[in-house]
Amino acid sequence: MTQRAKMIVDKDFIIGQVDDRIYGSFIEHLGRAVYGGIYEEGHPDADEQGFRKDVLELVKGLQVPIVRYPGGNFVSGYNWEDGVGPVADRPRRLELAWRTIEPNWIGFNEFMDWCGKAGTEAMMAVNLGTRGIDDARNLVEYSNHASGSYWSDLRRSHGYETPHAVKTWCLGNEMDGPWQIGSKTAVEYGRLASEAGKTMRLVDPGIELVACGSSSRTMSTFPEWEATVLDLTYDTVDYLSIHQYFGNQKGDAKNFLAQSVGMDQFIHTVISTADYVQAKKRSKKKIHLSFDEWNVWFHSHDHDRKLDPWSIAPPQLEDVYTHEDALVVGCMLISLLKRADRVKMACMAQLVNVIAPIMTRNGGPAWKQTIYYPYMHASVFGRGQVLVPLIQSPKYDSADFTDVPYVESVAVYNEEKSEVTVFAVNRSLEEAIPFEIDLRSFGAASIVEHIVLENDDLLATNMEHRPDQVQPHADGRSTMDSSGKLESILNKASWNVIRLKLQS
Repeated sequence: MTQRAKMIVDKDFIIGQVDDRIYGSFIEHLGRAVYGGIYEEGHPDADEQGFRKDVLELVKGLQVPIVRYPGGNFVSGYNWEDGVGPVADRPRRLELAWRTIEPNWIGFNEFMDWCGKAGTEAMMAVNLGTRGIDDARNLVEYSNHASGSYWSDLRRSHGYETPHAVKTWCLGNEMDGPWQIGSKTAVEYGRLASEAGKTMRLVDPGIELVACGSSSRTMSTFPEWEATVLDLTYDTVDYLSIHQYFGNQKGDAKNFLAQSVGMDQFIHTVISTADYVQAKKRSKKKIHLSFDEWNVWFHSHDHDRKLDPWSIAPPQLEDVYTHEDALVVGCMLISLLKRADRVKMACMAQLVNVIAPIMTRNGGPAWKQTIYYPYMHASVFGRGQVLVPLIQSPKYDSADFTDVPYVESVAVYNEEKSEVTVFAVNRSLEEAIPFEIDLRSFGAASIVEHIVLENDDLLATNMEHRPDQVQPHADGRSTMDSSGKLESILNKASWNVIRLKLQS
């Protein structure tokens, strides 16, 4: 192949400002995400509330700005009142989404405490499966109203004098999916979401609302679902949610690494549909996207079918991620950044143990999975303005896509720090690719570092006994000339972070 790739970026050509919440994550009452994940009473590293401090430190390393809670499929059968008040008085419930026992040791207030310790905010989801308008408005009152009403005073009696002031609320979860408890047609859901959202806003006019979009682009109702739901909710909601997971069940690495092309197409179609509804309604309002479930997920599918039901926090959906998976996650992050003008929130699903960048052993250590690194790099270094990337790259065809660029890349300009960061993935499994980046509009710059995540074994993983088998190094090959041209070598099957300091 031995071809070069090129990219031109200009500081005056901007896609959009990165909303920090694009680097959000997700904690659901599923498997060991909560019990044995963020919380494990009696663990040697647990704090006074039972939260694992080792996990908190790894979460802080990701600089996660917002975390979606408590689901996910879980929320469609959840009574939020079960998780408040004295823990000894809380009921144990049959949890029907994942067929476990929910002990309710952790609920809304404890999760808000954890968010404070983790330096993050909550994105709360309300149950529009088995419940509806009344319970949704009661939860907003419990959470956000100061005092002087039944639910706000109940919160105060539970030891939380100050309102939690949760800003972002999801109106249900994946209501288009037949697997969802209380799933609905687009018309049924759109009417309920509109009325629930309207009522929640009467309690707190300052909240923002997320309507359920399609659970994936493969749903038979996509994108008609979006068109119908937005037609019914357009004046009420601020965001439309979309979800997407990718897998490599067939062991076709070239096709797997191309999957983010489908993510690009998904985002484009949803934006087009939202803009069609805007035009139809002659509205000045622009609907933004909340990509609040995304990740690689396929390793654990067969294992979870064999689990016995009705236990507390069994190991569910515990994908062990490979280097190959980390490259796909890197490409997905680039896809989100390329539409920073419209994708304003996103949540990697999930944060700990369940299809997650962080893994733990009950009673033992916590460690970073391979996918931790691109997520961390994007979150830490990808704040600012996303620049329009003009890219020339050699291409290939895969089983699902044609003209897949070997080099996927985007650049983010942080004016406050006088930095430009280039994120790039080389999808080639055989060759390094020279990558020329034209940054002349920025004037003189110097290379801070060129971070590379690579491994000769695409299937290499990080496990408890060898947690550092896949980890980045800072020995990337990049040079900068006086004219503002950056020359980099992108090693085969690699994730690259090239950080530049602009000269004043």
